[in-house]
Amino acid sequence: MLLYVHYPFCRGKCAYCAFFSRERDERLEEIYFSALLREVRLWSARLERPRISSLYIGGGTPSLMPLWRLELLLEEIARCFALDGNLELTLEANPDSLDSAQSVRDLAGVGVNRISLGLQSLDDGQLRLLQRPHTASQGLRAVEAVRAGGIGNLGLDLLWGLPGQTSPDWLGQLERVLSLEPEHISCYGLTLEEGTRLLGQAERGELDLPGEERLEAMYVQGARLLEERGYAHYEIANFARPGYACRHNLGYWQGLEYLGLGPSAVSTISMKRWTHPSDIVRYAECVHEGTPDRHAEDLTRGQRLRELVLLGLRTSEGLDLQRYRDWAGTDLFREKARELRALQERELIRLSRGRLRLTTHGMLLCDAITGALMPEGA
Repeated sequence: MLLYVHYPFCRGKCAYCAFFSRERDERLEEIYFSALLREVRLWSARLERPRISSLYIGGGTPSLMPLWRLELLLEEIARCFALDGNLELTLEANPDSLDSAQSVRDLAGVGVNRISLGLQSLDDGQLRLLQRPHTASQGLRAVEAVRAGGIGNLGLDLLWGLPGQTSPDWLGQLERVLSLEPEHISCYGLTLEEGTRLLGQAERGELDLPGEERLEAMYVQGARLLEERGYAHYEIANFARPGYACRHNLGYWQGLEYLGLGPSAVSTISMKRWTHPSDIVRYAECVHEGTPDRHAEDLTRGQRLRELVLLGLRTSEGLDLQRYRDWAGTDLFREKARELRALQERELIRLSRGRLRLTTHGMLLCDAITGALMPEGA
């Protein structure tokens, strides 16, 4: 099982962010942390101390969490869950709150062995537009701090498709990032989410957003550059050196069960799925009442089949066609022969060794391709 912990506090809200977060508040942080520890114990009892293969602490900005709180949380998790001996323990961080080798050594000392650093850009103008709480030089110093602090598994998060950005701009950013030699690089296309400042600016016509052709060029050329430099394109937005694919995220894409702790966190266990309230006080009330899964929904085979296709196609491994037959009770080749032929002619898919894989161009159209291949009613 995968374990995710959502830390909901940030210095401020970035212009593109739709995740649940709040500015740090001592009273709310105390309420949150008390409920979080109680939830750890609750699920340990209900699930009979389940085995955890990876732990991911996201947010929000988990690198803002006081070290003593993080240590207490990890001690409680270790007491209440059976942790794999080679557990991958990822902590998300922002450059402004991970600025010294000592802070990294402190994290390593409590068990963190992987850092996911929200670099997003190495252009100060873009960072200001995104309302990030750091500068490009702070980003570079944070990378140096991780290296000096002894954590040898560093992932850098980047955004592309930003207002005014061109392919040469994006490729230049990637060249600078490659010079930092991270183990993992995530490249997320900018999406304009409901409730974000950037969406409001876009609706008012204040942003020069790249068109489809420019976006496609950025994605394809960027992926080619990273692969040429030895980073396997193992998922739509993710690239890694051999042996450094994020095991936690791979677990999601492989359809493993996962338990989410904290406000807004999602869990999927035994064909049930639930989402915690995106409110710290309401989340704490649910936990203290012993009903964090009060709104769990029963997943249908059709929903799980759709996810099997969508998640499989997101990865370089592709969709296992035998597994599809086992779930759907039908053969994809017979049922969707016309659609598959059309996708092959457009060089959007590859079929080999019992798997259906998307090409790099196909990955840009993953949702549409998934919709075209789903059986009726799923």
